[in-house]
Amino acid sequence: MTEPKSQSDRVRQIADDLPYLRRYARALTGNQQTGDHYAAATLEALLEDQSVFEGRLSPKSALFRAFHKIWVSSGAPVEEAGDTPALEAQAQARLSALTQNTREVLLLHSIEGFRISDIADIIGVTTEEATDLLAIARREMTDTIRGKILVIEDEAIIAMDIAAIVESMGHDVTGNARTRDEAVEMARRDPPDMILADIQLADKSSGIDAVNHILKELGEVPVVFITAFPERLLTGERPEPAFLITKPYSEEQVQSAVSQAMFFASTEPLTAS
Repeated sequence: MTEPKSQSDRVRQIADDLPYLRRYARALTGNQQTGDHYAAATLEALLEDQSVFEGRLSPKSALFRAFHKIWVSSGAPVEEAGDTPALEAQAQARLSALTQNTREVLLLHSIEGFRISDIADIIGVTTEEATDLLAIARREMTDTIRGKILVIEDEAIIAMDIAAIVESMGHDVTGNARTRDEAVEMARRDPPDMILADIQLADKSSGIDAVNHILKELGEVPVVFITAFPERLLTGERPEPAFLITKPYSEEQVQSAVSQAMFFASTEPLTAS
């Protein structure tokens, strides 16, 4: 029996949008495994009830709406207590001081690119409330933590732009590395509180390799990756970064990712493409 076209289209749409739901879930939890747990739970719920797709929402908004229902019902921003790493436990304590739904609105708007009206539908508030939550999120997240940031980027103009953005947030830039070896040396000389790294560097070396080497020497440090090819790191076939920005990026995307990453330092080792 042939599957109805509408159902087939829906399955393809979910498959296309799933990598971005997983990115959102990882950024929300600060951890790939936990984020993927929520994404998987969303898919399981959709197998039981697809009524969320029957309203006026776009397929992508409906998928994120289904996720949000599960997310808020669980009431757990990170891994359950007991096996929670110390850094994630610290993050959970910080998150308890934030206004409800602010991080969700910030990520949906700045990282995932949803319009305010779509965000209101996803989280179940009015457009005015979503607008207010976004303003609160920007204030709360950017005012919380300051630190030293190492930029790993081989394009000078982009590196200068990134440095200007993070410095405007009150962070200090310890330097900009164009190659893997430069990045490792700079990190040894002035250990950063966070790393913001491109994937492909000037001498064909890997920003992922540079980050892994630094983390091996320094221990857990939050990392934000920037790449023109996000699909290479959103496959689900290996450890993936919790925070990933797509080139070309916006100032708000960098600000949001940096603020979010400062809450979580559970970056896992990656393997280069």
